[in-house]
Amino acid sequence: MPVPSAPDLQAEALRSSLHGRGQRLTPQRQRVLALFERIGEGAHLSAEEVHLRLLRAEERVSLATVYRTLRLLSSMELLRELELPEGGRRFELACHDDHRDHHHLVCVRCGQTEEFESAAVLEAGEQAAGRHGFRLLECVLNVRALCPRCAATEGGTT
Repeated sequence: MPVPSAPDLQAEALRSSLHGRGQRLTPQRQRVLALFERIGEGAHLSAEEVHLRLLRAEERVSLATVYRTLRLLSSMELLRELELPEGGRRFELACHDDHRDHHHLVCVRCGQTEEFESAAVLEAGEQAAGRHGFRLLECVLNVRALCPRCAATEGGTT
């Protein structure tokens, strides 16, 4: 009997999780999650970008289905939703614990998003939580900026 591949195991885990919620694993849901798994951690896509990438791969999924699937996969903690004021909502593959506390530089013009890590930010979050009697669960900072391309079109760099 052949050993199941990693994608087969992931699909089975997703199927089981959905079944526990009274839902089923549809081909569209599999396609959306598979896209994020292919591009890996660190990619931040809007629903429209997910839809466009799926269309380019000749995988037919409606934009409405993409929106519903992204919300569902986020609620299942398979994806993480980033609410960025200028960049709208973007989604990324849920992080493993070793990459959980990372931060984002977000271009306020084009929405380009880059990740970075900072021990100082994490320490500040831990100190603030401790000072107020909170237990820190996650420390995420979104830094609003202009990417080099957008800064250059403004007539100068920052």
